[in-house]
This record gives sequence, structure tokens and C-alpha cells, in this order.
Amino acid sequence: MVRFQKEEEEKTLKAITLFCFPEGINWAPLTEYRRYQRARRSPDTPVLSETFSFVLTEVDGSRRNGYCRRLLPHGKGARPPEAYCIISKVACFGLFSKIFDEVEKRRQISMAMIYPFMQSLREAPFPAPGNTVKIKSFIPDSGTEIISLTRPTDSWLEHVDFRTLFRCLSDEEVLQVFAATVLERRIIFIAEELGTLSQVIHAVSVLLHPFIWQHTLISIVPEILIDVVMAPTPYLLGVQKRFADQVTDQGDLLAVDLSEGRTQTFIRQVGDENSILPHKLKEEILQALKMRNETATLDELNQVVPEAFLPFFVKTVGHFAKHITRTGLNQEGHFQKRTFCKAHESKSTRRFVKKFVETQMFDLFIQEVEQRSASQEGFFEQKIAEYHKKMKEKMMKQ
Repeated sequence: MVRFQKEEEEKTLKAITLFCFPEGINWAPLTEYRRYQRARRSPDTPVLSETFSFVLTEVDGSRRNGYCRRLLPHGKGARPPEAYCIISKVACFGLFSKIFDEVEKRRQISMAMIYPFMQSLREAPFPAPGNTVKIKSFIPDSGTEIISLTRPTDSWLEHVDFRTLFRCLSDEEVLQVFAATVLERRIIFIAEELGTLSQVIHAVSVLLHPFIWQHTLISIVPEILIDVVMAPTPYLLGVQKRFADQVTDQGDLLAVDLSEGRTQTFIRQVGDENSILPHKLKEEILQALKMRNETATLDELNQVVPEAFLPFFVKTVGHFAKHITRTGLNQEGHFQKRTFCKAHESKSTRRFVKKFVETQMFDLFIQEVEQRSASQEGFFEQKIAEYHKKMKEKMMKQ
């Protein structure tokens, strides 16, 4: 048993190295990273780090999140970056990003400054949702600092930055990507910047909420694993621009170029992406997205975007509870797929629902609903109830 655990740990360490340096040996020393990696800095300040994330999938299908910051240590001229990585089953990108900020600040002084800080981290309890832990740490010339690390109450949006998605793609292009993702197709995103790839792929997967992408998800494909693009099964993959010519698959897939100055966004596509979503519902999403401010903050965007997409699922499959039969309150339910698919009056909505119910994400969602008691309400049921309450109030005002 101990030997097996050791072998698994060694495999994980090798995988982490691959994802922290997906370029393999094809990278050169740097003097700084590209400007918009840390856009909040002034134009005259050199960009000395980049942050990105990835997902490690275990043998049992469970996933762990990898958060990586590659930084250039203090010095002059071109030099190789160092990678600092956090692996966690908990998605707390903001919290981990703050830890990286503290690590980077200390590394620019000396490597030795990192160890006391990391020791304090190890000794501190991991905060419960909504709670904060405070860590004392000493820095020369600054003295002892109190660092507050807060874990969000609900972290499903915490590792997402929708700004990158909507900077790279227009609203209409985002909807085409969303449509292909909903039907669990093969989708490749291409960009040179690791942060762009990871942020866009995580943002796209969150648009599916409350459903969860069940297939291969590799936000940054290491060069050594590039053959995964030939897999016939659904996937969400991020490929660096330098490896784009190795994507030679001519089958049905959506290849999305996120690069600045590109001549076309969709390098490859099936061709029906514009007609997958019911037209009326697609227009409603577009209208909701137009409500956002062009200068919206991350928090504002993280509120507007989910509120634009979640009603789509409420209106297409939000009636699922009416089509689950039970012999008793605490008995396992049985989903009546046939009557569920026929429930909509709209032909285009029925056509979409018939395709969506065949996806693995919907199947797993329904299995979980069937297995819990009728009195238990999940996140989606709460949102459905809120939607119907709003509609009822709206009708009463008319």
C-alpha cells in the first residue's frame, strides 16, 4: 500500500512538472513576461511573473486544481523562470493568488525569505468557507506583517476570470463556443499565453453551471501530450500557438484562435454552431450580456455573466422535477425522459433538449437528483424557484 502511494506521488510530481512547463525543452530564458499578464501594473514596470491554472484528473475521475506562478528571480538580463505550484481539491484561486503574491515579494529579496512564510502557512489551519486566517510573517525593512487569507463562501466562481474570455471573443463567438460545449464536442483553444488558455477554458466550463463538464479537460496541453488532440472523445483543450501546426485532425471539432491580431477566430468548426441553441433563448442571452458595463470589475462581470447563461438552462430543462416519479418521499426517483423531452411547445427547444439529455453532464445530474430524497433541494432547484417567483411577480404587475 505504501509503495503504491509512493508511486502515485511520483506520477503526480512528474505530471505537475509537465503542466508547470508545458513547453518542454522549447523555451528560452526571459527578461520579462508579456505586458497584459499583469495589466494592473504601470506600463513602465517590468512584468516578472505569470499565473495560470490546470486540472489533474485522477484514476477514479476525481479532479484536483493546480495553480502555478512562474516568476523571474531578481537579476539582470535573460534568466530561466522558477515555478511555484499549489495543488488542491478546493478551488480558491483568489486565496492562492494572494499566497503567490507574498511568495513573489519574498523571492525578489532572497529564496531564504520564502521558507519562514511557507512554514507559517503549513502551521495555519485551512480556512472554512467564508472564514479568514491571519499569518504573521517578517520581511526586512518592513518588519512583521499580518497577512489575511480569506476563503470565499461559495467558490464555484472563485477561480474564474470572465474578462479574459470576453476580451478574446465577441459575445456571438462566446455563444458559439457555449453551444458546442453544451453538446460535449471536441474543442481546442489556441493562444501563446498560458494564463489566457487556462482562464478561457475555466470560464467556458463554468458557463455550464449547474452542469459539470465530465470529459477530458486540459487547460494547457504539454508538448509531450499533444497527441491527445487526436482523441475521438469530447474534450476541452488549451494548446499553445507554437504547437498549433500539430493539430492536424480533420474530424468534427471546434478550434478557436484566441491570439491577438488573428485573421479568423474559428480555424475549424462543424458548421452548425450558430443553430444549436434555440434562437429566442440565444437572443435573450445576448441581450443580458449587453447589460454589462465595458469597464465592469471582475466581481461585477462574475455576477452578470452567470445571470445571463443560467436562465437558459432554467428555461430548457428546468422542468425536470415534474418528470421524476417516486413511490415514496425517500425512495429513489425514476426520470421519465420521453415525457420530459416532449414537454416544450417550441420545436427548436424540443430539438435542443433531445440532444442535451444524451450528454454525460445531464445524465450525471439526473442520476444525482434521482438518488436524493424529494425533499432535498440543490442549487439548480433554488434558481428555478427564484425564476418562477420573478415571473409570477412580473405577471401580477401587468
